[in-house]
Amino acid sequence: MTHSETTRITVYGCGPDEAVLFREIAPGLGVRPAITPAPVSEANTELASGSRCVSVGHKTPVTRDTLRALGRAGVEYISTRSIGCNHIDVDYAGGVGILVENVSYSPDSVADYTLMLMLMALRDAKSMVRRTDLHDYRLSEARGKELRDLTVGVIGTGRIGAAVMDRLRGFGCRILAHDKRPAKRPGAAVEHVPLDELLRRSDLVTLHAPLTAATHHLLNRQRLAQMKDDAVIVNTGRGALIDTDALVQELENGRLGGAALDVVEGEEGIFYADCRDKPLESKALLRLQELPNAVISPHTAYYTDRALRDTVQNSLTNCLTFESGNQHG
Repeated sequence: MTHSETTRITVYGCGPDEAVLFREIAPGLGVRPAITPAPVSEANTELASGSRCVSVGHKTPVTRDTLRALGRAGVEYISTRSIGCNHIDVDYAGGVGILVENVSYSPDSVADYTLMLMLMALRDAKSMVRRTDLHDYRLSEARGKELRDLTVGVIGTGRIGAAVMDRLRGFGCRILAHDKRPAKRPGAAVEHVPLDELLRRSDLVTLHAPLTAATHHLLNRQRLAQMKDDAVIVNTGRGALIDTDALVQELENGRLGGAALDVVEGEEGIFYADCRDKPLESKALLRLQELPNAVISPHTAYYTDRALRDTVQNSLTNCLTFESGNQHG
């Protein structure tokens, strides 16, 4: 795509590693990026003046006041550098004349990480690493489990869920899948079942559904109670897919075997910050981190060289595609 003149795109919430990629990739696409590390807010929408398209991060919610202010500044398109759009009221944005779209990136980043979390949970990795760091080299009291002996339930079979199932086939486990829109060709060794059946039969459940009003607390107290004793939950989707207080209770009383969570309800303002010298307000997060059978990581599954480059490239491409289809005559 050639441009007789450069397109100005304002990039909000841009980390140093993203900024390097924006400056490297944008000129070749005929884009002049205006980059700021600050997340978009009502107070800094003037930075978008002269940009019909802006790119935003997923770490900070975009408020309705901010959307209205962006609209007044002439913004017509928001590209969020994420697969999920739950930090933006997409319908409201449409009402003020702004189209919101997500980006795709390598599903392998999250799929690889999901398998790592599964294996960490099944092999008691958190306790083992902590003991070894203290020079206690005894075997764990908890013996590990092998994936080939287990039934794994995959909730959400989009690009990431499908990539997880591809990997699981290599381990030889039984795979159950649930999705509101099941794949037409789920592939070998995958059985599509209703959610309640998946929860009853699975030894390990992994979440890859988008966060919407319908999926908020998808795993609530009642559904967690349906799961097998000693079952394990892995979540690399969104924290609020799980009722965290109910999960903590099930882990504390020893009924569930463990949880490996890359996303946690209420993570906003905590994950991606250095909180070593300040108190954490999330009691649930603190409790999860204390539990020996809960592995927590700070929403980092997507964070690979390839996925970050994909994200920047596709955010720019999406903006240019919008511009090319919406030229003012």
